[in-house]
Amino acid sequence: MRLIIVSGLSGSGKSVALHMLEDLDYYCVDNIPVGLLPMFISHSLRTREGAYEATAVGVDARNSPDEIASVPKLVEELRRSGIACEVVFLRAEEDTLLKRYSETRRRHPLSRTGLALADAIRKERELLQPIADVADLVIDTSRSSVHELRELIHQRVAGRREGRMSILFQSFAFRYGVPGDADFVFDVRSLPNPYWEPGLSRLTGLDTQVAEYFARYPIVEQMFQDIVAFLERWIPELMKTNRSYLTVAIGCTGGQHRSVYLVDRLSRHFAAMYPHVHAKHQYQQRMTDR
Repeated sequence: MRLIIVSGLSGSGKSVALHMLEDLDYYCVDNIPVGLLPMFISHSLRTREGAYEATAVGVDARNSPDEIASVPKLVEELRRSGIACEVVFLRAEEDTLLKRYSETRRRHPLSRTGLALADAIRKERELLQPIADVADLVIDTSRSSVHELRELIHQRVAGRREGRMSILFQSFAFRYGVPGDADFVFDVRSLPNPYWEPGLSRLTGLDTQVAEYFARYPIVEQMFQDIVAFLERWIPELMKTNRSYLTVAIGCTGGQHRSVYLVDRLSRHFAAMYPHVHAKHQYQQRMTDR
């Protein structure tokens, strides 16, 4: 049995993630009381038809603080019993959550206690911290569309085979902030910038002309080789700890040329070594949002 516990801040995309998993034939239960989870799992294991072979459950802040605090121990016990249990935690920046609630006019689950929206978001973040601390995969959806989140769940969560680590290489722009869900962050702003080269400013690191520009500078190849050497040294060590997910973020000023070029090369290099390697470019999402 593969069990995925989906948790996170209200408005961060938990329902989107669960709906995607349901579309992929997972048996999904949203907002299950943590106290009933062991009983549900016991029932699932007794069912011989295989209906619960792939299951996802949503756990949110409507559980009591004590129930939420018990999740780490429960996850550990499930894994010891042989169940392939993993925790996916979704979050977003406070300004993003405030905007989403303003646009949808929905009530926050904790607002029923009389808290203002901003206070409810901060309180929820505090309540769910024990789950966030044991999450196998943390997804920051601050700059993600519904479509992008669905694709991410499809590729990284549902598409990952047990015992294999999912590796994501992500390009980003420092001007928009460092991705909050990155495990390793590499700053490549010291490299030559093709943005100032005539005819290249509107292109991206995926274009041949930009690749030809970078080929003229040995320091770019040295940066690539240094990152490769670091990751080739440490990815096997992470895999020894049964790590399920790894996110590597490469950042430059605008997130369009240098970081995109290196992410493209790195993802192709490591895809030849590992089966679950993905690439994501922040600039593509900004273009979609326009």
